[in-house]
Amino acid sequence: MKQRISVGMIGLGTVGSGALRILQENADLIRHRVGVPIEVTKIAVRDLKRDRGLKLPQGVLTDNPAGIVEDPNIDIVVELIGGYEPAKDLILRAIARGKHVVTANKALLAVHGPEIHEAARRASVSIGFEGSVGGGIPVIKALREALAGNRILSIYVKNARSPTCLPRPSARDMPKPIRRSTSAASTRHTNLPSS
Repeated sequence: MKQRISVGMIGLGTVGSGALRILQENADLIRHRVGVPIEVTKIAVRDLKRDRGLKLPQGVLTDNPAGIVEDPNIDIVVELIGGYEPAKDLILRAIARGKHVVTANKALLAVHGPEIHEAARRASVSIGFEGSVGGGIPVIKALREALAGNRILSIYVKNARSPTCLPRPSARDMPKPIRRSTSAASTRHTNLPSS
């Protein structure tokens, strides 16, 4: 069994710094639950001199994201730079090297998800993408594990912004429990802001 899990992050903006803070603040709890410490050993950033207001050991920051992907000591690559490239290339290279990948990059997964998931399946590694859907609500894990025995045909997103992203389902398209719970909410959101 490994003595620790080494994480390399690519990107330390708003999402990356938030993820790092969570890993740092909850290190003891995570160690207890996982059984070994999870340590962020490398973080690729664009500007090495920028003050991020975070406690980082000397030598953790790098301006070479490819070095993180190619480092044999890194077990998990966390991609938080967004966009299509170089994110897609870095993710596929990490997968090819047998690394698990975590990403919050919804645009990349929407366009290249099947290719990335197929590469991960072939390499027998995991893709964690919970942060890229549902505002980070852990719905993917629930669908894969807790609801694995159910046949889910569709999921309806209901919030004030969804009509700007998705067509609003008609009441006849929704299952009865959802129809009842959303009918009052639907009438309250008639003047939604346009995007």
